[in-house]
Amino acid sequence: MGAVVIKAGHVQPVWAGHPWVFAQAVDRIEGGAAPGEDVEVRDARGNSLGRGLYSPGSAIVVRLYTRSAEARVDGALFADRIARAVERRTALDLPSEQTSAVRLVNAEGDDLPGLIVDRYADFVVCQFLAAGADAWRSTLAEALLELCSATGVYERSESGLRRKEGLQSQRGLLLGSEPPAVIEVQTPPTRHLVDIVNGQKTGTYLDQQWNRARVAAYARDARVLDAFAYTGGFAIACLRAGAAGATLIETSAEALRVAERDAELNAVAGACELSANNVFDELRVLRDAERQFGLVVLDPPKFVHSADQLRSGSRGYKDINLLGLQLVKPGGILATFSCSGHVDGALFQKIVAGAALDAGRDAQILERLSQPPDHPVALEFPEGEYLKGLILRVH
Repeated sequence: MGAVVIKAGHVQPVWAGHPWVFAQAVDRIEGGAAPGEDVEVRDARGNSLGRGLYSPGSAIVVRLYTRSAEARVDGALFADRIARAVERRTALDLPSEQTSAVRLVNAEGDDLPGLIVDRYADFVVCQFLAAGADAWRSTLAEALLELCSATGVYERSESGLRRKEGLQSQRGLLLGSEPPAVIEVQTPPTRHLVDIVNGQKTGTYLDQQWNRARVAAYARDARVLDAFAYTGGFAIACLRAGAAGATLIETSAEALRVAERDAELNAVAGACELSANNVFDELRVLRDAERQFGLVVLDPPKFVHSADQLRSGSRGYKDINLLGLQLVKPGGILATFSCSGHVDGALFQKIVAGAALDAGRDAQILERLSQPPDHPVALEFPEGEYLKGLILRVH
């Protein structure tokens, strides 16, 4: 059995419960270990700190799965963790399993580092994001097929995180039946068609499902601008809640075709104006035309992928919020989001406040939003809280 020994002076984060052991904290490897193998983590005095899976080519050398030196990281542990994660979801106020889209496993948030599992009706889709989880893909797929009573288990392991682990992208059926071209899922009161083979992430973005309902609560009789609309989740929720109309701006013409199809499914297509253009450019066109909206939604992609992008990414967030604020009519609502983990809530608020100052607008925070409860965050792992949002009243 291999062991990873941490340098003196680098052990405090692991003592405090953080599940990662970084390469620069490692003093030596004892006994040898292959990628994905179960290893013990010890401090410089030989005290056991737990067990995890080894990723020798990564900046994160070990992801801890247990604080016990005796427990093994094996199929029984994975099955138990998956069963507990699924049980927690049943306690949430979700639609029925036959129609719902839900995150079943949220990596460190469910004590399964490196593993993401989303369910779309009776299909489950996996992302193996670390060498440890990847080495156990067959065991994990078998457990998911059985514990979730799934028709099929599909893999969408295409994140850039895999490259940092020395892994290639993987996509395809793992077990069970091939998924259909589209799967209809429901997030009351809206319905959506998801392509789990070709859609974003595991098929679509699930982390905004609950936030759409919160934003839609401000939409009645408003003209809505949904920027970075993707497949129109916010716009469609707002229209179902009584919005007067919606303008959707999205760079991807393919995503807007799905948005049009979803709008028809929800009987709101006639109230949608679709624009397949660069969002920054199109917002400037709307501003120069003196268009204003009762509700503006800004849900951009990640602008900050690493710490060295923080300055440039923060400028991007300020620019887009400046434009968004200029397009909100007095007394209207701005719902603005960041999914960059390197931008915390305090910094995001500071960025939006600076944009409001430059735009000459005053604003009040009505609500703070985050990722939904099916995307839980481990208390000792604040990095897991990546999504933050503000609902503002703009004057």
